[in-house]
Amino acid sequence: MESKTRTGIAVAGSVLVDKINEIKAYPQSGELTQIVNLSKAVGGCVPNVGLDLKKICPDMEISAIGKIGNDEEGAFVSDVLSSGGVDVSAIVVSKGEKTSFTDVMSVINGQRTFFTYAGASADFGFDDIDFESLNAKMLHLGYFLLLDKIDNGEGLTILKKARECGIKTSIDLVSENSDRYGLVLPCLPYTDYLIVNETEAGKMAGIEPLDDNLEAIAKKLKSLGVKEKVVIHMPKFAVCLSNEGFTKVNSYLIPDDYIKGTTGAGDAFCAGTLIGIYKGWSDREILEFASGCAVMALGTPDATSGLVTEKEIKEFCRQFSRR
Repeated sequence: MESKTRTGIAVAGSVLVDKINEIKAYPQSGELTQIVNLSKAVGGCVPNVGLDLKKICPDMEISAIGKIGNDEEGAFVSDVLSSGGVDVSAIVVSKGEKTSFTDVMSVINGQRTFFTYAGASADFGFDDIDFESLNAKMLHLGYFLLLDKIDNGEGLTILKKARECGIKTSIDLVSENSDRYGLVLPCLPYTDYLIVNETEAGKMAGIEPLDDNLEAIAKKLKSLGVKEKVVIHMPKFAVCLSNEGFTKVNSYLIPDDYIKGTTGAGDAFCAGTLIGIYKGWSDREILEFASGCAVMALGTPDATSGLVTEKEIKEFCRQFSRR
């Protein structure tokens, strides 16, 4: 294990562009609906979590690791990350694949539907990370189940190498209706921090994600190898299992008209969790702050613009009570 001093957080994995199409209603099969507004935003784990981390702690070193295409969308991602203070020197440009993107069909004041193109992110793998120059204290790798090479063994190789280098590791997943969650299980013994929602946690543990089952699910995942903390978040509350024991924190009660969109709320929670872990907070402090970060994301239609500094998040959330 290397002894050099490490600092900051590196976020690796999915990098894409969200092409947001606002619609009045989602059409049934064979029907047509009019797009009333077009916009574009960065998306994926790396931009969402990376920008959130930098907004929460502007003085912290945050680096992005991923793969983009040599195209307009790739340049857009790099520009947005750089403008947000995130180091993009470890972003690799693919020679033959386009930047990953998602077409988002967003019902005004409603839910969103996503159509994604795997693109360059699907080709992201172990060889795209220069561990010799990686100086981060923590490496967060996401989204498992969305990245072909990561899911087919290279995620495990990355986590192993990071641990060998003395870098703390964390991972998250995307939710999908499949039986592929077992692909992630070999990675758990090389994961210090697992940050997932209740659906993902239940699928990995093989236990139905009911409220009363969350502690059993967390214990099962810890027994499968997670080294330090299993963090599970859901709309009503979040839990953490670690050597401190089992901790549960209820979510904030917020008015319905405050919510402008749900995109990025999970990533914001993840960013808040990583900040708390990095700063050595207690499990309760971590969950309380992470739930506040999710509140900030819910107040804006895109994934990242709602986040502000740690102090501002805590001050803003004082107006709300918890469930």
